[in-house]
Amino acid sequence: MRASADTIAAIATGGGRGGVGIVRVSGPQARTIGEGVIGTLPAARVAAARAFRDHDGATLDLGLALWFPGPHSFTGEDILELHGHGGPVVLRLLLERCLALGARLAQPGEFSRRAFLNERIDLAQAEAIIDLIDAASSEAARSAVRSLRGEFSAAIDAVANGLLDLRVLVEATLDFPEEDGVDFLAESDARARLQRVRDALAAVFRAARQGSVLRDGLTVVLAGAPNVGKSSLMNRLAGEEVAIVTEHAGTTRDAIRQTILVGGMPVHLVDTAGLRESDDPVEKIGIERTRAAMVQADLVLRVRAAPAVPQPARLPGGTNAQRGDGDSAGGQRTHGDDGSDRAGSDDPVEAALAALPPAIPRLELINKIDLSGEAPGVTGSERAAPGEAPWTIRVSARTGDGLDLLRDALRRVGHQGESSEGVFLARTRHLDALTRAQAHLDRAASARLPADLLAEELRLAHEALGEIVGRVSSDELLGEIFGRFCIGK
Repeated sequence: MRASADTIAAIATGGGRGGVGIVRVSGPQARTIGEGVIGTLPAARVAAARAFRDHDGATLDLGLALWFPGPHSFTGEDILELHGHGGPVVLRLLLERCLALGARLAQPGEFSRRAFLNERIDLAQAEAIIDLIDAASSEAARSAVRSLRGEFSAAIDAVANGLLDLRVLVEATLDFPEEDGVDFLAESDARARLQRVRDALAAVFRAARQGSVLRDGLTVVLAGAPNVGKSSLMNRLAGEEVAIVTEHAGTTRDAIRQTILVGGMPVHLVDTAGLRESDDPVEKIGIERTRAAMVQADLVLRVRAAPAVPQPARLPGGTNAQRGDGDSAGGQRTHGDDGSDRAGSDDPVEAALAALPPAIPRLELINKIDLSGEAPGVTGSERAAPGEAPWTIRVSARTGDGLDLLRDALRRVGHQGESSEGVFLARTRHLDALTRAQAHLDRAASARLPADLLAEELRLAHEALGEIVGRVSSDELLGEIFGRFCIGK
């Protein structure tokens, strides 16, 4: 345990007025400060009613005091919590009293940082605290609680322990290469052990990748030709008019973003300019931004318009004529901009899709089925794993038919076809460390790798896993992580 030379204090509840406000004090002078504010400290971990007094003995507030002597506290140090009324003036006066008695104002995340440094929590658990506070859905909150309880860390430790056992065998081979002619690696079935470690790491990575999407959300770009109904689809999914819809092609000139929740997962919808050849300099800029957004997407929703069934139109004199027009939501459609694919490789939509990295999945969406008479549904590879091949989903943005199928497809892509139970709310740095560990283990699995290089790859993989829970960390990394916390945590 690291002893802190100073004592910190901060308001631990949110700003503004509230029924209850908390001032937290942690450090070696917490007892002295508590006696100066409330007189006699309560028994350990027992809430007691106390008057909070200023330096003249005048009452600042009436509330509850809790005393947590170290090392059995959140930070591992002596902690005093003063629970008073949640008015900002009262809390400020109470905090100023604690500062006058010897504490200093805590920095953002300093309480959690002390808990990490005193080994009360590991780094993944510390990050789960802010993830729980920032959770945008009930699923994200439950995943953050699992990480805070140590389930993510336990999964990492299980892989690391298997890796450690394997490293011991390899090091024994290096230290005793000719010990009675025994091949330690062959005798211990090291290759099979390595494969089990790789399989376990892959399972952790899948859960962490799913949790990363649950935490940060799925970015879905709506792409296609003009007037296929992208903006109408955006409005229908968002439940409000966030994008302008007209019968004129090229109405959308810049990317429009809106976040919705689908199965507890944040989905960041991006409506983009229609892809076509254009001489309009403003529209060309919008088209370039569409291509840029597609490259940054987690999923590209390729929107087409269903071919409209010609409808009779009344001409002067009472005779009928055939019309095949319809706007972006189901009315008039400009000829040539109906969203149907043109044959050949000069189609701007197909060219933009072909330029995407293979790892970016896509869904095919047929819109305006209210004009074609088709029923909503899913065809093609609906039972395939998400990302293996594009699904084809038939919907109507105007009527809302089939949008539940689209929402289910988005949920499956984000959750990788699995339930959100058991996922870990991972961060980018966690995924980076897991990816590096996987790469080192993949190289270690090479049959032609000599024992000394095998040992090095296993060591590097072990260190990468240690970064996640904080066994290998730098002051710069810790400053970046805890600097994102609010004051009081």
